[in-house]
Amino acid sequence: MGAFLQGIRGGLVVSCQARGDNPLSGADYMLAMAKAAQLGGAVGIRAEGEEDVRTIKQHVSLPMIGLIKEVYPDSPVYITPTKKEVKRVIAAGADIIAIDATGQKRPGQGSPDSVRELVKLVHQAGKLAMADISTLDEAIQAESLGFDVIGTTLSGYTPYSSKISGPDLDLVQGIAKRCKVPVIAEGRYWTREDVGKALELGAWAVVVGTAITNPWLITKRFVSYISTHSKKGSG
Repeated sequence: MGAFLQGIRGGLVVSCQARGDNPLSGADYMLAMAKAAQLGGAVGIRAEGEEDVRTIKQHVSLPMIGLIKEVYPDSPVYITPTKKEVKRVIAAGADIIAIDATGQKRPGQGSPDSVRELVKLVHQAGKLAMADISTLDEAIQAESLGFDVIGTTLSGYTPYSSKISGPDLDLVQGIAKRCKVPVIAEGRYWTREDVGKALELGAWAVVVGTAITNPWLITKRFVSYISTHSKKGSG
């Protein structure tokens, strides 16, 4: 199963990502986040982009889930969607490569067979392949395509997956029961209780991002709560 998966079992993986107009965008900021996560007891890091992955990997000893977000005009798939991005993440030094394995239309009219080729490419490099999926059916399909681990990352972010405000714990439980490969819980984990519940339901590990490494959105969440409750109190 690999030292990577054994090393993160039952623990917290911290997603250190900040792109676009986020004030913390940049490899130096994300390296500081990853170092802080390591000091706090995280068992792994998930990072996006060649520079961030390479920089963090050089300075932080934790196992690394790497990905590249690339938008193609003919497809909604953007997490390490083609061989080009897979090769770049591998070269950056990630231990496991996260790939969108949803049933959505892929760039260049790609099919599940093309996803199998991405997995093959990862394995040829001696790395592990992680399927980012949104439904149980996609998880089962991902396992058949040879993925080493399945992440619930995209639940709620495809047009046909469950739209809930919190983490998709039912999906975690379903994958744990139906699939032999480990399931990593990810997506909208805000509390310690959510993380504990996911592990109880069979998650191999849990990825938390925004609730730890995105002060912009954390602040907005508090401000929104204050605004809503202040209006109720003044009524």
